[in-house]
Amino acid sequence: MTLTRMIPSLRRTLPDPMNHDFWPEETVATPTDVVVSGLSLLRLVDVCGTPCVHGGAAVIPGTGGRPSASGKATVVIVRVTRLATGISGAPVIETDAQLDTLRLIWSEIRLIGRASTARSGRLFIARRPTNPHLALTTNVVAVELPLDVRVGELLVIPRLPLATSGTPDSTTGSTPDSSAAGRPNWLSALE
Repeated sequence: MTLTRMIPSLRRTLPDPMNHDFWPEETVATPTDVVVSGLSLLRLVDVCGTPCVHGGAAVIPGTGGRPSASGKATVVIVRVTRLATGISGAPVIETDAQLDTLRLIWSEIRLIGRASTARSGRLFIARRPTNPHLALTTNVVAVELPLDVRVGELLVIPRLPLATSGTPDSTTGSTPDSSAAGRPNWLSALE
């Protein structure tokens, strides 16, 4: 258990801890933002909108931040578009992105844009925007976030690192340089 989890008001001055092994190199958390290689993700959203993706060199796990020569790490920034209640009564967050095809590290999800002093708890995120006629409990994942998340707020989630330089990704066998179905290469690299 971390200090910010025990005393949420500390988040005004102290960011929630992050496991740097899952984030791009030179990633720094602030109380309200995540900065990747000197680029504020809040500023990136100002320029690009959401959903958006940013990447850099992956970190070799357990090295304290040493960049990998062949790995690429990315983060996905999404906006909360709807808060609903699932069939079980649990809160469900919907975002402006389809997240079910991405290999995201849900344990590292972060709220950016404001320092919440609310206690953290289990919320559910719909990995695909739902059809209003379907049950909200389909295709959701449990995450730990401040319980006062609001519509319009930003969430950032790191993605499992990819191999680069034309070497196959060990889990999908695809190369990040390939393009699938006419999509941009950066989008193909996320799938």
